[in-house]
Amino acid sequence: MSQHKIDLTVNGEAVSMEVPARRMLSDFLRDDLHLTGTKRGCETGTCGACSVLVDGEVVKSCLSLAVQARGCSITTVEGLGQGGVLHPLQESFMQCGGLQCGYCTPGFLMSSCALLARQPRPTEAEVRHGLSGNLCRCTGYTQIVESVLNAAEKMHGN
Repeated sequence: MSQHKIDLTVNGEAVSMEVPARRMLSDFLRDDLHLTGTKRGCETGTCGACSVLVDGEVVKSCLSLAVQARGCSITTVEGLGQGGVLHPLQESFMQCGGLQCGYCTPGFLMSSCALLARQPRPTEAEVRHGLSGNLCRCTGYTQIVESVLNAAEKMHGN
C-alpha cells in the first residue's frame, strides 16, 4: 500500500507523518495520534460522532481521508479547552445536562463550536438546524440545545 507524507496542524501542534493512501481521518486521529475523543460511530457519516473541525468547518472524519487534510488545521474535542480550562461549550454541556452516555458528545461539541463561530447568538431553531448532522440516542436533544444556547450566552452575552 502506498504511503503519503502529510503535514498538518492538529490542536495547534504541527504534525508530519506518513500515512497509507486509504487511511481515514478518523483512524489517523484515533489510532495514529491517540486522540480518542473523536468517536467511531456509524462510519457512514450519519451519526456525527466523528465530527472534527478542518480549517474551522465541520467534517465527518469517517468520510474523509487523512491525505485530504494535508496542509489543514484540525481541531478535535481535545483541542477545545486551553491550559486545563474547559471551553464554555464543555462547561455548558455539563451544567445543562447536554450529555448522558457521552459517546456522541465530542461530535456535538465540535458542531456546536462551528455553529457559534458562524452564529454567535443563535436561536433555538438555528441550533437545532446547526446540529442536525449529529445523532444522540440518550438525551432527546432538548438539553443539548439548551447547552449550546447557554454557551452562546456565556461567550457573547445578549
